Amino acid sequence: QVQLMESGGGLVQFGGSLNLFCAISGSFDSINELAWYRQALGQERELVALITSGGSTNYGDSVKGRFTISRDNAKSAVWLRMNSLKPEDTAVYYCNAKIVRVVNVEGATVTKSYWGQGTLVTVSS
Repeated sequence: QVQLMESGGGLVQFGGSLNLFCAISGSFDSINELAWYRQALGQERELVALITSGGSTNYGDSVKGRFTISRDNAKSAVWLRMNSLKPEDTAVYYCNAKIVRVVNVEGATVTKSYWGQGTLVTVSS
């Protein structure tokens, strides 16, 4: 089984910063994309930031220039540095991993998406 464990959420004032961390553990061959999503109360879950295995990144429009995603492939971990936080950033933040497993001797792979339990970020005005 694969487990994702997030940490780093909490209460912060407007304009403050937080670092979110997600550790991925379990049995797998590699990790493809890693991403952070968020879901505010009464809202749909939305993509915050994504990073590929090669290090390419993609950000939601509302966080560009304020948030930075990074990963450590050796440690199977991903971070989200959040600066200049606003009340509208308040949400539960979820870590997502595209886990790759080799399924036969020819090297065929299967990719499956896994989610963490989420960590609450609250930004006060």
